[in-house]
Amino acid sequence: LLIPTCPEGQPQVCEVPNNPKFPLCAGKVQQFLQTSWHSDPCYAFYGVDGTDCSILAYLSEREDFCPTLPSRSLAIVPDWLQESTREKREALIRTDLTPLFEVIGNSRGPAVRFMLSRIKRLSRRWAKAGEKIRQKIGHRPQQQLRVLLYPGVLAGGAGQRFGEMVEKGGPLGELVQWADVSTALYVLGHHLIFASSQPLLRSLIGAAPGKGSCPIESPLPFDLLYTDYHGLAQLQAAMGLSFHHYRCRYRVLDSFGTEPAFNLREYADQHSYSTAWGSWNLQPLQYMTMFPHTPDNSFLGFVTEELGRDLEEQEQTRRKANIAVIYGKQDYMWQQGKESYLDVLSQELEVHGTVYQEPGSSLHLPSYIINHGLLPQDQLLSLLRRAKLFVGLGFPYEGPAPLEAIASGCVFLQPRFQPPRSPQNSDFYRGKPTTRQVPSQHPYAENFIGKPYVWTVDMSNSTEVRLAVRSILHTQVEPLVPYEFTCEGMLERVFAYISHQVNQNCSIRMATFCIKETSRPLSFHSPTDFCSDSHPSWPPETALLPRLGSAGKSCTAVCHDASLVCEPALFHLLNNATAFSRMGANCSGTSAEVNHLFPAYNQRRRRCFLQREKLLFSCAGSGSLYRRLCPCRNYQQGQVALCKGCL
Repeated sequence: LLIPTCPEGQPQVCEVPNNPKFPLCAGKVQQFLQTSWHSDPCYAFYGVDGTDCSILAYLSEREDFCPTLPSRSLAIVPDWLQESTREKREALIRTDLTPLFEVIGNSRGPAVRFMLSRIKRLSRRWAKAGEKIRQKIGHRPQQQLRVLLYPGVLAGGAGQRFGEMVEKGGPLGELVQWADVSTALYVLGHHLIFASSQPLLRSLIGAAPGKGSCPIESPLPFDLLYTDYHGLAQLQAAMGLSFHHYRCRYRVLDSFGTEPAFNLREYADQHSYSTAWGSWNLQPLQYMTMFPHTPDNSFLGFVTEELGRDLEEQEQTRRKANIAVIYGKQDYMWQQGKESYLDVLSQELEVHGTVYQEPGSSLHLPSYIINHGLLPQDQLLSLLRRAKLFVGLGFPYEGPAPLEAIASGCVFLQPRFQPPRSPQNSDFYRGKPTTRQVPSQHPYAENFIGKPYVWTVDMSNSTEVRLAVRSILHTQVEPLVPYEFTCEGMLERVFAYISHQVNQNCSIRMATFCIKETSRPLSFHSPTDFCSDSHPSWPPETALLPRLGSAGKSCTAVCHDASLVCEPALFHLLNNATAFSRMGANCSGTSAEVNHLFPAYNQRRRRCFLQREKLLFSCAGSGSLYRRLCPCRNYQQGQVALCKGCL
């Protein structure tokens, strides 16, 4: 950055402007940079030396608080706001995954090795699914995007600890999802960059040196950034002022979901919804969940490893032995009053475990458990193909393993929670940005699959457990994979999200600075920017099936009771007095307020309430005084994320 200069011997004088178009300029100069420019090395990097001229040059050319100095010939638009003018290209389906191994293989550690192993193991299935998707969507070209994949959980000291846990039976669900979204994006033809360290992240986004007080050096070179909650915090620290401008490009892998009331910072602070995980002020659909349990977010999912289709493996599945495999890879999961539950199982079946054991340590398992230790994935699947039953101990919650067991021809037996687990009574859920009431270890398996594949019992009731096990032993099931957890199903979802959840690169405050890209004579779908003030254009209005719920019910429950799902993108169609009238609500008055339960009808007062803050349109939440007006929709069989005809 060049600092204004004068002929030798003549001092440069820069007056702080009094320009009504830049009301914050004087305050920024006098109250901030004059006293704080040396607090972060990034200011000196951009040429600030404490003089008014250098400060004004910075505030006009690196930020947008002041007008351009008369002596400057640089463009008015700050460099970091200028969008790329690179040529648009079509995203073409890929079936050869070899280059993807190199993209992800640039990072190291056990977590990355796990991801690579998974991608290689599923590569043939991804290739076949890619061919099917090519036929299904071939007539609709999609623009190739530059995508940064940044799992923040793998970065820094926390990443090292996470990697160590992976080798000791720690959580793998996040890595399964990272491996699968990486593969889906690659198969769909997008350009991927994978990073798992903060120094590499800073280099890739062009972060200025220092503490993150300044914007990045140049326009962000990525159309989308997939990250997690850890990564969001690291991005904010690296991007400084640029972080908010690019907010619509973030996609946050969020296993357990973020409800709108926790997402909007000011509202969360005022209404006791603040947690360590929320308050990012994103569009709630930018949070991407592992299961479709939170309709306010986008269901990203993962791929369930299926049983092979050759005759030998099919015959092996039909010859299931009376074996139960326990879902629990660490010793502590087997404790806390589970002895009678396990005893009943052992009286009916041969019980196997896959529990990690530290060298030189002892395990606290019942003597009848046949423990195989921590197994590689292929050996675990081989064990599941022999087994009749896969048994949940109550934890971990909502992981991928039960679906893998069902795909291997097992029945899943899991405990019912009485009362349901929630942030109020569970250490695990405490602090999570959700009010969900979790009725069993795996609600998706219970609600979307159910019997004969999934049995939910009171773990403390030995009679109920025994009767369930005996019924299961007399039941034969074929391997089952819900379509939405196949490679093809995941490719469909990711294609739909990238096609319709579009960022037009114009933030509200900076809209006048948007620079449009040049384009080839190729027409790409260009719907409304779903992060802007305008209404989303997908799903289409024709998908709306409105319901006026009973008092005390959330829209999630109201739609579920009608065999539908809540669709938050359609709330804007109901946020008016006419919608209440059509649903039979007799409104004596109507007002708009900021409340995550609105639009809703107060039957006692006969008053209708509209939503004033679009980021608070929420399927979650209920109140005893309100009948919520809910935007329900249907969904494709086996693909709950998409309404019929919405691909």
